[in-house]
Amino acid sequence: MEIYGRQRHQMAAAGVWGDPFRPDGDALAAAAPVTAAAAPVDVDVEAEVKFGTRLAQDDVVPVEEAPPSSDSFGHGDARPRDKIQRRLAQNREAARKSRLRKKAYIQNLETSRMKLAQLEQELIMARRQQGAHAAGGVLAPPVVDPRVSAFEMEYARWVEDQEKQAAELLAALQPGAPEFQLRFLVDAALAHYGALFEARARAARADAFFVLSGVWRAPAERFFLWIGGFRPSELLKVLAPRLDPLAEQQASAVRALQNTARQLEDALSQGMSKLQQTLVEALMTVDAPDDAAGAGGGGHAARQMTSAVGKLDDLVSFVDQADHLRQQTLRNMSKILTVPQAARGLLALADYSQRLRALSSLWAARPREPA
Repeated sequence: MEIYGRQRHQMAAAGVWGDPFRPDGDALAAAAPVTAAAAPVDVDVEAEVKFGTRLAQDDVVPVEEAPPSSDSFGHGDARPRDKIQRRLAQNREAARKSRLRKKAYIQNLETSRMKLAQLEQELIMARRQQGAHAAGGVLAPPVVDPRVSAFEMEYARWVEDQEKQAAELLAALQPGAPEFQLRFLVDAALAHYGALFEARARAARADAFFVLSGVWRAPAERFFLWIGGFRPSELLKVLAPRLDPLAEQQASAVRALQNTARQLEDALSQGMSKLQQTLVEALMTVDAPDDAAGAGGGGHAARQMTSAVGKLDDLVSFVDQADHLRQQTLRNMSKILTVPQAARGLLALADYSQRLRALSSLWAARPREPA
């Protein structure tokens, strides 16, 4: 058994170490006992190593990860989460405000439609009351110029567009909106007023009395009417509280603009008064036609009436000059103000007109005593 064991260890050693460590047979014979003796030691060492490894594994205590403290780097992970939460809250607030603006805009549209229908009824009634005239005891329907009808429809669309522009200006005035967008909306609103002045000039050439009477406006607007529109100086008074705070240079320029507008208004008002006096004198000097004498007196009276009608053409010039003053006042005001201030001023002007129309609707819907 001992010999058999040695041969087995020799074969194992030869398999492990290979030929490079056997220069001859004597070396192999001499190395055989050493190998045989060393083999049991290797087995014991390997067993001890394995046993020690198991003990080491059993002795390992699992290490729990410490929770991040306030001073550790883990607190940086909370910052992005807080930032995301703040951004989500801001988005929710912006969406809520947008829904409120949309709801208010829809309500304004519905109110405008109701007021427009009411205005159309008022126009029909006013034409029936003022337009009919007696000719030989027979009532003849008034002849309405197509340009006047076109202006009425154009003005109704103009009011709707003004309300849309007011909603856009209000949205653009929110924090974070780009200034170039606000500038674009301000220029568009000024051009919108310019379009109204041009349309009114065409209507005045068709029928100056129609424009001056203001039947195309709401009743409360007609109460403040001045030569077919608003007084520029009074308009500046309305806008001034909405423009604060103004720099000293801006406030001085606004006061100068208001004084200039008031002087030009006085000049136009005096011109209108002079025209009225001229018409009164022309009508009072008209000779009554002599029915018995024939055409002599009647022909002279006709020429005088024709002259009086010619003087009425000056009404168109007064309407044009008044609208020119309004447009120049708006433009000069926008040059004095910053872009956000000009936007707030235009928004205040639209809001003022809207309130006058709402007041007219409330006045028309008021309870009345039975006749």
